[in-house]
Amino acid sequence: MNIKLIALDLDGTLLDSRKQLSEANRQALYRCIENGIWVVPCTGRAVDGIPSEVINIPGVRYTITTNGAVIYDIKEDTVMDTCMLPWELALEILEFLDSRHVMYDPYIDRRGITEPRFIENLSDYGLSLELQKMVKMTRDIYPNIIEYVKKSHKPVEKINLFFSDMEEREKLRAELKKRDDILVTSSMPNNLEINAPGATKGEAIRRLAAHLGIDMKQTMAIGDGENDFTMIRMAGVGVVMKNGSDELRAEADYVTDSNDESGVASAITRLIFGAEL
Repeated sequence: MNIKLIALDLDGTLLDSRKQLSEANRQALYRCIENGIWVVPCTGRAVDGIPSEVINIPGVRYTITTNGAVIYDIKEDTVMDTCMLPWELALEILEFLDSRHVMYDPYIDRRGITEPRFIENLSDYGLSLELQKMVKMTRDIYPNIIEYVKKSHKPVEKINLFFSDMEEREKLRAELKKRDDILVTSSMPNNLEINAPGATKGEAIRRLAAHLGIDMKQTMAIGDGENDFTMIRMAGVGVVMKNGSDELRAEADYVTDSNDESGVASAITRLIFGAEL
C-alpha cells in the first residue's frame, strides 16, 4: 500500500482511555517516519493541547488542529493555513450560549479560553476525571470570556461546548444547525464543537497533502468520532477504531482494534507493512 501521509485523531484513537500513547503505537509511528511517511496528528484539540509525547516525536512536523481550523508547522513554529470564525461571529454565538446551562470555551491563539465558573465546576458539565485533567492543563483562565473576545478582536479557531443534560444538548444542536455560517460537530457524547464552514479534518488533510505534493489516494486517516467523518471519507484509506460509532464504522475501508488495544499500531502494521502484530 503506497501511503505517504497518515492523519491520526488523538482522543479515542491514538491515545488510550487514560489519554496516554502506548508503546506499540509509538513504535508504529517511528516505523512510518523511518519509511518516509508523514505522521500528522489531526485533532479537535488546539496546538498547545497536543501531548508532548506525540508532538515531540522526531519527524512529526505538521499537525492539523481544532478540527481543521489550523494547519501548523511544528519545525518552523508557524501557522500554515487557517479557516477560523471571525471574532464578531464568535462573539454573537457566545452571547447566545451564555444564558444556557453549558460550558463554553473558545480556542484562540492555540489555547482554550475559560473562566473560573467553568474550570472550578467541571464535574457539573459531565467531564470525566481524565478529561478534567486535560482541560485544566490546556486552558487559560480569564474573568469573563465574552469580554475577552470583545477586547482581543482575535479570530476563534473553534468553540467547544460541554453538557450535563443531553436533552439540552440536542435542543441546542438543532438550533445551531439552522445557521449556515457555522459548522456543528462533536467528538464525544456530551460535547458540541462549532467551527467555521470549511474547517474540517478532511479538507485540512487535502490542503496539507497538496502542499506536500501528495495525492489524496496516498493518504490514510484513522479516527473514531463524529468530527472524523470527513477525513475517513476523503482519505485514500479510511480506518475506524473498533470503539468508534456504528455510523463511522460503516464509512470505513477498514476497522481496527480499539484505542485501548493499540488499534493504530494494528492498522499500520497490517495495512502499510503487510504483517500481523
